Amino acid sequence: MASDGARKQFWKRSNTKLPGSIQHVYGAQHPPFDPLLHGTLLKSTAKMPTTPLKAKRVSTFQEFESSTSDAWDAGEDDDELLAMAAESLNTEVVMETAHRVLRNHSQRQGRPALREAPGLQQKPRPEVESPSPPSGDLRLVKSVSESHTSCPAESACAATPLQRSQSLPHSATIMLGGTSDPSTLSSSALSEREASRLDKFKQLLAGPNTDLEELRRLSWSGIPKPVRPMTWKLLSGYLPANVDRRPATLQRKQKEYFAFIEHYYHSRSDDVHQDTYRQIHIDIPRMSPEVLLLQPKVTEIFERILFIWAIRHPASGYVQGINDLVTPFFVVFICEYLEAEEVDAVDVSGVPAEVLRNIEADTYWCMSKLLDGIQDNYTFAQPGIQMKVKMLEELVSRIDEQVHRHLDQHEVRYLQFAFRWMNNLLMREVPLRCTIRLWDTYQSEPEGFSHFHLYVCAAFLVRWRKEILEERDFQELLLFLQNLPTAHWDDEDISLLLAEAYRLKFAFADAPNHYKK
Repeated sequence: MASDGARKQFWKRSNTKLPGSIQHVYGAQHPPFDPLLHGTLLKSTAKMPTTPLKAKRVSTFQEFESSTSDAWDAGEDDDELLAMAAESLNTEVVMETAHRVLRNHSQRQGRPALREAPGLQQKPRPEVESPSPPSGDLRLVKSVSESHTSCPAESACAATPLQRSQSLPHSATIMLGGTSDPSTLSSSALSEREASRLDKFKQLLAGPNTDLEELRRLSWSGIPKPVRPMTWKLLSGYLPANVDRRPATLQRKQKEYFAFIEHYYHSRSDDVHQDTYRQIHIDIPRMSPEVLLLQPKVTEIFERILFIWAIRHPASGYVQGINDLVTPFFVVFICEYLEAEEVDAVDVSGVPAEVLRNIEADTYWCMSKLLDGIQDNYTFAQPGIQMKVKMLEELVSRIDEQVHRHLDQHEVRYLQFAFRWMNNLLMREVPLRCTIRLWDTYQSEPEGFSHFHLYVCAAFLVRWRKEILEERDFQELLLFLQNLPTAHWDDEDISLLLAEAYRLKFAFADAPNHYKK
């Protein structure tokens, strides 16, 4: 073995970072390393021995560690490392960046921005956090972001709340699409990124034959609002990939739908159909958002869509829950003609009648395409939902045994809260704006509504593990699961949820297999 001096020269020969050397962590929870504040702390820290005190049977790693122990011994290199840190970091830049992160975070919370540096230690919103993994278990989400590199104050990367997840492939990189909250990014960075993504979508959609696989890859991370209507129509299979065929297809399908109206809608008062129509008429005012459904024009449109679908699908007919699936399509398509920023505040009074007719037909066909893939959810006894709830139970038992056991000990059955998750595709659990973002990804995934939704529900349940484990009463636990606090969720929360669901899909893809037999 070479002498100690030779080994030391070997490790100093390269400028690359040494294993175990000081590496800085950036972010709102971990303040940037300041050598002026922490230099004395580092030097006063007692060095741990790098070799075992007792002679034991050594492993391969222990042998390696012993032969290279000087690499982990900072020793006289402390001053050199601190000097390097001082060169790469500027205290004023660091503090300005930290204050900007706090101001943006506080604006989102509706609280005044904190003024002092200790505010860096404040906890982030619970909705944005990843669930804490059980001890001794690697089955939950990895760190949301990988280690951040330093950047100047002018750069927008300091304020970016979400980085590419380690567990996602390139196609599933988390990006905030559509209705992102501008306060989370500097306006210039946000507009630049949104403009770039929008340009990619427009180029893809403008081609003579749209590459649907590439469109799905782009759409997984969210679809910009201006191109969402056309993208949804393509991804749902309503419109063809060929640009020249689309106008004729739209005209034909819209004409076909209104032929159904003329042929069937008058029978809503017949004895054989009046119960179906009455139930639809009762359910529509219970839907969300109320501002939309209290408009008579919208109520009439929804009644026609649901009644025609029920008449043309006698195997299931109308079932409560189907009514909720109309709303996202209708809102997305009508927002193409409105300037409303909030999807919950859509007003159709100024939309021309002919445009409303076309939107009604498009909504019917896209909803029909969706239901074709999950119709067993709504046939007699709803076997599709029963099976999916059972699959969810087994999946959660493997993902987080502690949560599963806690629910079982308090006699909370998955059917009592997860039935609605499957029946309404989480539409009653998250705001409409989040549902639309969720459906961007569902339509990008193979069997998104029928299969990937299962993993989203599992990630959704485990997301609340801390709150679930704190509840010790059956009634309180069930009430919490039936009224989860998601009113202030936004695209970022949904992106985190989808990222974890994507990880679960590949980590536990075999979990529910025996139910498919």
